[in-house]
Amino acid sequence: MERKIIHTADGSKTIQLTGWNEQYHSLHGAVQEAYHVFIEAGLRQFSDRELSILEVGFGTGLNALITLVEAPSLNLTVQYSALETSPVIEAEWRELGYGSAFDTSRAALWYEALHLCTWEEPVTITSGFTLTKRNTDARRFVTAHPVYDLIYFDAFGARVQPDLWTEEIFISMFSALRPGGILVTYSAKGSVRRAMEAVGFQTERLPGPPGKREMLRASKPLNPGTLP
Repeated sequence: MERKIIHTADGSKTIQLTGWNEQYHSLHGAVQEAYHVFIEAGLRQFSDRELSILEVGFGTGLNALITLVEAPSLNLTVQYSALETSPVIEAEWRELGYGSAFDTSRAALWYEALHLCTWEEPVTITSGFTLTKRNTDARRFVTAHPVYDLIYFDAFGARVQPDLWTEEIFISMFSALRPGGILVTYSAKGSVRRAMEAVGFQTERLPGPPGKREMLRASKPLNPGTLP
């Protein structure tokens, strides 16, 4: 499938998959969307603790980089796991250049480290951030115990990959979250919300990033009971 790098409205870049008419990030602003959905609605709900994060769709590495940059201000030590079956190539992530979007000069070095680190094992990027990249996707992801506090659900949209937005997928996500944990996603489709609620999530619609009216945040109850 043809891929090309394009500019978004906030000046940052993203990758467009022309055959699907789909982008890795919002055309209204790649960095802006990532902050709104995953940091403001997700990461900033936690502070002063160790935090275990699962990202569904490592993609360009933007969500991981922003998390790495923002976690110290919240006094968070982050264990970050990411699922990805089709890593972007080096020429692409270098052209995207997300490290230059941040005030700290270290962001470019961190961005490179996120992409160059080995797969399938924990890699310490900074003293407060460890990354484990796994070459799998949500359809094959299983965990024996609830180990995550926060899930960034950033798969391609249900229009092009409907099998990543099903009850079966959200059962897996629900099982992976600790009680009280949350999942955030840019999607606000009614079918997605119903799939989440069917497996036990409590959902809320939040104002979406520029270009989207709403987004979803789902919480696992403190006493979740038995899965459907």
